[in-house]
Amino acid sequence: MKKLLLFFILITSQLYFSQSDCVSAIPVCGNSNISYTPSGPGTVLEDLGGCLTDDENFSVWYTFTAATSGTLAFTIDANNNTTDYDFAVYAPNATCAALGPPIRCNFAGAAPNGNTGLELVPSGSAYFVPYLDVVAGQTYYLVIDNYSNAQNSGFSLNWEGTASLTSPFTDPALTPHPFITPGVPAAIPTNPNEILKCALPMQFDFTTLSAGILNGNVNFTVTYHNTANDAITGNSPLTVATVDGTTIYYYRLKYQDPANPNNPVNGCFLTGKFKFKQGNIVANDKTLIACNNNGAGTGTFDLTSAIVFGDPTAIKKYYPTLNDLNAGTNEITNPTAYVSAPKTIYVKVTSVEGCTDDATITLTFYPTVTVTPATLQSCFIESNVTTAAFNLTTANVTPLSAGIVKKYYTTMANAVAGTNEIGNPSIFITTSTDVYVRVTDANGCYAITTITLKVLPPVKSAILKDKTICIEDRTTLDAGPGFDGYEWSTGATTQSIQGVGVGAYWVKLKTGPCFTLQQVNVFATQQPVITSVDITNNTITVNANAGTAPYQYSLNGTTWQDSNVFTNLPRGENTIFVKDAFDCNPESVQVTVPNLLNAITPNGDNVNDEIDYSALAYKKNLVFIVYDRYGNKLYEADKIRDYKWNGTSGGKKILTGTYWYTITWTENDKTQTQTKYNGWVLVKNRE
Repeated sequence: MKKLLLFFILITSQLYFSQSDCVSAIPVCGNSNISYTPSGPGTVLEDLGGCLTDDENFSVWYTFTAATSGTLAFTIDANNNTTDYDFAVYAPNATCAALGPPIRCNFAGAAPNGNTGLELVPSGSAYFVPYLDVVAGQTYYLVIDNYSNAQNSGFSLNWEGTASLTSPFTDPALTPHPFITPGVPAAIPTNPNEILKCALPMQFDFTTLSAGILNGNVNFTVTYHNTANDAITGNSPLTVATVDGTTIYYYRLKYQDPANPNNPVNGCFLTGKFKFKQGNIVANDKTLIACNNNGAGTGTFDLTSAIVFGDPTAIKKYYPTLNDLNAGTNEITNPTAYVSAPKTIYVKVTSVEGCTDDATITLTFYPTVTVTPATLQSCFIESNVTTAAFNLTTANVTPLSAGIVKKYYTTMANAVAGTNEIGNPSIFITTSTDVYVRVTDANGCYAITTITLKVLPPVKSAILKDKTICIEDRTTLDAGPGFDGYEWSTGATTQSIQGVGVGAYWVKLKTGPCFTLQQVNVFATQQPVITSVDITNNTITVNANAGTAPYQYSLNGTTWQDSNVFTNLPRGENTIFVKDAFDCNPESVQVTVPNLLNAITPNGDNVNDEIDYSALAYKKNLVFIVYDRYGNKLYEADKIRDYKWNGTSGGKKILTGTYWYTITWTENDKTQTQTKYNGWVLVKNRE
């Protein structure tokens, strides 16, 4: 495969003063494709040896060093096919003082196509000899001789093979940056770059170009020359000289290894060319566009980003008016962050050569980001009815457009600063409030608007209340009108439900998109409880509580009275009924009015000797107690004493007199009514 020079020369040059001596051999670096025209023999007539037994004619010497091992071949291609070029290659590491016989040589005469050299694949041609197997670090000499002595008949030297030649210009470690030819490209691309000068001819210091050409690559030097020949040889360098607009000038780059003066790449060089051109610079008017963020009316412009002149070394000064530019007053001192409404800025451009021109920079805005406020409503969260979950991304705050980005914030300050963004705007839980959305378009411009969030609260029925009814009754639950839908726990979907008994119910009331769950209870009334019954002779007093006053009382469940006292009751069993204000089924208790006995004569004649209430023994917790007139208990008769008293106390007869007694028991009903009978008895003891 043919390998051409990666980076050897910038400009193809014709050599008018040949390197015709071995000691001044031209280094070949980086498998370069070299065009050359030898113009005669050198001052030293070397003994070429081998097939080149004659003296040098129009000859040129080269030296090259292998950077990598492999095969190496070349073709000498005569510009004029009738020119007879011969060549010889000398052994690696030979010196000009002791070249020895060549290891490759050809003296075949003029080839039909003007080509000769080393070939990779044997072709049987008499004008080619086999390639070289080279080892990295080996240095060779090559002489090419124009046997025809033809003036101005040059050749191209083209290299190929798997090996590569040393070159500092293709080593990234030595040349990390590209070398830069001074000036700007000419109108015709093949012409040299042009350096614009305001007036020519003029004195010019070429060394002012060096830093720009070297571009930070160290261990390289650069010299300047009037001719290509001087650029090749390094002769007659220019420093300060009078330049004009017609002469082509050349620069020569050369590498020098500071640590190894014998490094084979030290001889490598690079040439380029440029010229000067007379004429003032032309600054171009430009337009800058910035964002009118959030309708502020001003934008931030980087005036330096307007490419009004292509040379970055030119000095640019910016002014708010043309008068300021002409007077050099009120220069804009912050051109990289200039805050302004749309207007025209004036810039004065001064090149390094001192040429000046004016230009305008039109400041304008990108289209304004269109935003409109929005409102979102969401139903309350059951566990916290003052909050709701909102999907902020559904708010229609800007027309659909490519490249639109929306971000959401809880405060305007955060939205302006772009800080503390709402992390999950699709599920944002909050009370009723405003949030802020920052809408950014494809140009990076933004505007901010509000989204008003409204929590839709639960809407309950004002007329649906808990009810209290008799356990045996039924009632109607009515949620009232004005709702968009009803769903009862019974399955009904009507405004009201009828015939419901005691229990717990709920209804889902629909208002717009929201449902409110309202609980309602139907309670059973608390029935009145007959707590006790007091009996005095044939009068009964009924004591009741619980339920809801006022109470009513009855002996038959039909005829009712407000008083809790019944008189003139017959002896024996009586039934008392009680009901409260709810008029539910009444509560009842059976009461026994015992037979009255008001006197005893305990004298042993078996007539009225004792009080006997054993007939009430079937009553629960029956107790018979006798008291004196001072309330002191004298006697107690229960089951053990068979509920009887014979006028004694402590086994002794008591004095004749009147005594009081009570009989208490618990009725065997569901409320265990406490009943108390109060009476008196005259005891007559005969001594």
